[in-house]
Amino acid sequence: MKKLLHRVPACLAVLALIVFGGFGCKGTPPEVTERTKPITLTYWRVFDGSDAFSAAISAYRALHPNVNVEYRKLTYEEYETALLSAIAEGRGPDILSLQSTWLRTWQPRLLAAPAVLSVPFREIQGSVKKEAVYVLRDVAGPTAKKVKNDFVDGVYDDVVIPVPQSDPRLPPTSEVFGLPLAMDSLVLYFNRDLLNDAGIAKPASDWKTFQDHVKRLTRLDETGAVIQSGAALGTADNVERAADIVALLMMQNGAVMADEAGQASFDRYPAELAGRPLPPGAEALVFYTDFANPEKEVYSWNDKMANSLQAFAQGHTAYFFGYSYHLSSIRSLNPKLNFGISPFPQIEGNTPVNFANYWVEAVSKQTTHPNEAWDFVQFMTNEENASGYLKVTRKPTALRSLVNTQLSDLDLSVFASQAPSAKSWYHGKDARATEQAFLEMIRQSLSREADPKRLVELTATKVNQTIE
Repeated sequence: MKKLLHRVPACLAVLALIVFGGFGCKGTPPEVTERTKPITLTYWRVFDGSDAFSAAISAYRALHPNVNVEYRKLTYEEYETALLSAIAEGRGPDILSLQSTWLRTWQPRLLAAPAVLSVPFREIQGSVKKEAVYVLRDVAGPTAKKVKNDFVDGVYDDVVIPVPQSDPRLPPTSEVFGLPLAMDSLVLYFNRDLLNDAGIAKPASDWKTFQDHVKRLTRLDETGAVIQSGAALGTADNVERAADIVALLMMQNGAVMADEAGQASFDRYPAELAGRPLPPGAEALVFYTDFANPEKEVYSWNDKMANSLQAFAQGHTAYFFGYSYHLSSIRSLNPKLNFGISPFPQIEGNTPVNFANYWVEAVSKQTTHPNEAWDFVQFMTNEENASGYLKVTRKPTALRSLVNTQLSDLDLSVFASQAPSAKSWYHGKDARATEQAFLEMIRQSLSREADPKRLVELTATKVNQTIE
């Protein structure tokens, strides 16, 4: 029985079935000649320029000279619409990047990773006369087990999807539909000068301490208007990633965001938490909006204030919640701001829970080069090439093997330390509609007559409507 190779250098052991000295040379089987004709893989993404992938593409072409990779960067605003239009017209990319929460929605359009990839390699052989030859090899494709072993835990739940078998009596198979290059997570940015002025030696690591800090850091004028905010929290439209923050508070508080069937369940009481006046999801909503409630001691924010990122960069608020991509924005807006990065606060005594926000590289079901497309995705996301990508883009890793290498990085250490405990949740078939439902829930909860339990139930219903 043939053994399969994971990605290895071309000089190592070969499972060669066919070796040939050039494209279409005499005696070469027709199927081999066909497999080594020049091909182009089209690759669409957002955010990153081509320089982030030039090294990986060059390294891949050194092993597979017949494969060219054509990279295209689109804006976030146009990306999904452009993808859907291109796929509908049969001109979509071979490889595409998708937000992890979109993956199940896009699954019908995606090709699951094959167990075995048949790929031509270029090698130099000969002891006296060196000659370039091409070897057709079988390479092991990414499996569910490999994802679990190589990537931090949150990745497995997002990219490995159960697929029903043709025989309904058999259990679903666990198929891999994408691999990530990086993983971001929510962190706490803090203004060192404001904390120092308030006699606070270090940022809050738990929510009880955080509430105490906010009281000490917030300043109101004689009319009750906020002139210095302890924390930018509590509202929907002027807090960066407000929906993510509320979802994470729910997760930390014990809410199960989605059940095994994929239905939103953050409005329910988990069995171990039954008996509370409010389900944990509703408790989290109240906790969040208290920071925008003038009747509460932690009041520090309202919907009339500037965007939370702008307010933090201008030095008007002490605590800001954001991702690694906010770092460059803060420095650009105020190069002189004296700030630091700290882990997202946790509930004291509970197991840490953090929120993952990342993209995965996937292969279109329309591709005419499935072996090469998936082989490139696997090659690009391995330790060596992902490391090069992360150095160029300054993003946090999703690979277990690279977490320790980023712990000494001043900018990335907090994100890397949170990666093992970061996870997302299934947002239904319309991730944008789910986010809007969360934002509307926050807006309505600011009303004094709002029933938080009912609001969370209505939001869960809206999410489930995108699934059914």
